[in-house]
Amino acid sequence: MVLGVFMAILDIQIVASSLEQIQAGLSATRDEITWVQTAYLVAEVVVIPLSGWLARAFSTRILFVLACGGFTLMSLLCVLAWNLPSMVAFRASRACSAAR
Repeated sequence: MVLGVFMAILDIQIVASSLEQIQAGLSATRDEITWVQTAYLVAEVVVIPLSGWLARAFSTRILFVLACGGFTLMSLLCVLAWNLPSMVAFRASRACSAAR
């Protein structure tokens, strides 16, 4: 679980430092590109309190495997994002996976 938290913090820092490159790649305005980071942070704030309940409901092992698989899949989809709304959706889904 510590690895998941580390990856989430690392992910936030990487995106914060490369927003201009993401903006150029998606042809987004400065105001629009902030949604990439905001979606991730909001989704993480919603999912973190749920992680305890999810661990009890599914078991920690199953939750960890699903989170790792989801994080990997959403990371791949972030790379393949074709426009800003798809990037925002994939980043939010990635936060849900990364949160636990």
